[in-house]
Amino acid sequence: MDQIIVEDLQVYAYHGVYQQENENGQNFYVSVILDTDTRTAGMADDLALSTNYGVVCRFLHTFLTEHTYKLIETAAERTAEALLLQFPRIRQVTLEIKKPEAPITVPFGSVSVKIVRGWRRAYIACGSNIGDREAHLRAAEDALSSDKKCRMLRASEWMESTPYGGVEQADYLNGVFALETLYTPEELLEKLHEIEKAEARERKERWGPRTLDLDILLYEGCVMHTKRLTIPHRDMCNRDFVLVPLAQIAPYERHPVVGKAVIELLEEVGNSGEKHVLYE
Repeated sequence: MDQIIVEDLQVYAYHGVYQQENENGQNFYVSVILDTDTRTAGMADDLALSTNYGVVCRFLHTFLTEHTYKLIETAAERTAEALLLQFPRIRQVTLEIKKPEAPITVPFGSVSVKIVRGWRRAYIACGSNIGDREAHLRAAEDALSSDKKCRMLRASEWMESTPYGGVEQADYLNGVFALETLYTPEELLEKLHEIEKAEARERKERWGPRTLDLDILLYEGCVMHTKRLTIPHRDMCNRDFVLVPLAQIAPYERHPVVGKAVIELLEEVGNSGEKHVLYE
């Protein structure tokens, strides 16, 4: 990925825990590395095809002077997010805010906070087998599409499938969304739970019926396991009702643990796994 770099942009602002910092202000120095594609603009010699670093500098100056935060950690978070939302060509931001006039009682050069934030691609499985199944799935798609921290890229077709897990219940309608998000995996999980709750999801029985089920399948190369979240989804390789719609929109996306493309995983399930997708 190409980069546009701005170093030590001077901003006189009013961030700080102490009252005198908020009242009197001080100098801050901001450096950013913008990960973005510059080739198209460079080949065409056309600024309209790039991210204008002059506009970026004015945006940074305005944002940091119009907002006041106690912590430069907060200033960094809010500024990075604002940049990523304002400039669609920026994929990732490395942002450092230096505070050389911080109220420290021993000699020092500067203190700073440096963060890396960016858009991350995620794949979300969705399913419903209670009520108006398609309406529940459409509601999930609309909720993610309308969230400023998500960019909906593609949605698979809806497809019928028989239940998975041995619980007797109605057939499901399933699909997969591809999106880019500023949420961390844990934050994205919370967002999905909010959407499920809005559709009256109840968690009574494992693999039981539900109005809406949303699962994170993949999150841009992430491999993690906690009490609440495992990525990649621990059972996705065995579920044709996940792999069939996922293969529609991302057939060559690779599973970061087993190292196989989605289309390969689907072939394996087709040869020896359970069959749940109902084909007409």
